[in-house]
Amino acid sequence: MCAFAVLTGVLFNFSIDTTTVRPNEVATGLIWMTLIFGGLLGVGRTFHLESQDGALQGILMSPAPKDAIFLGKLIANFVLLYVVSLLVLGVFGLFFGIDLGRNFGWVVFVLAIGSLGFVAVGTLFAAVAAGTHLRETLLPVLVFPLMVPMVIYGVGAMMPLVSGRPFTEVEGNVRMLGAFALAGVAAGAVLFRYVVED
Repeated sequence: MCAFAVLTGVLFNFSIDTTTVRPNEVATGLIWMTLIFGGLLGVGRTFHLESQDGALQGILMSPAPKDAIFLGKLIANFVLLYVVSLLVLGVFGLFFGIDLGRNFGWVVFVLAIGSLGFVAVGTLFAAVAAGTHLRETLLPVLVFPLMVPMVIYGVGAMMPLVSGRPFTEVEGNVRMLGAFALAGVAAGAVLFRYVVED
């Protein structure tokens, strides 16, 4: 995932002429798209080890609550994706000359909420795809349509912050992004048991 993030930043750096477009406006959208594509590489392998040799069935038969298994996977995926998101921010900041200045903390906060929303949805659908033979193909088809609100509100929140505007201008977008993340976590915790039991 980290190698993918760096290579994507390098490719976008050479494919976009920053003298004709404003780097701040282009970079925020590219950051979120890199997170989604890179995140799928990690989230898609969430249940890969457990699906071999029937280990997943052993975990499900243990006395551990199903929602605790989901939350454990979600936390592991969140930590991994959040580290990658910070790397992506650094790579694009270097190549596109983004000056975060006083809004660095808010940008990192927005990335944390977006990463949480992505892994909540991705972990649930990774469990769905793990039971099929088309894991790698099915997961993007299931996840991409649900990522549209995250990308819209994530880019809408980050673009003004990267441009140096105050946080008060993006509070609405951040609230919507947070609502998306909370809804994803709650839905995943409730629905996970039905996904893995079927």
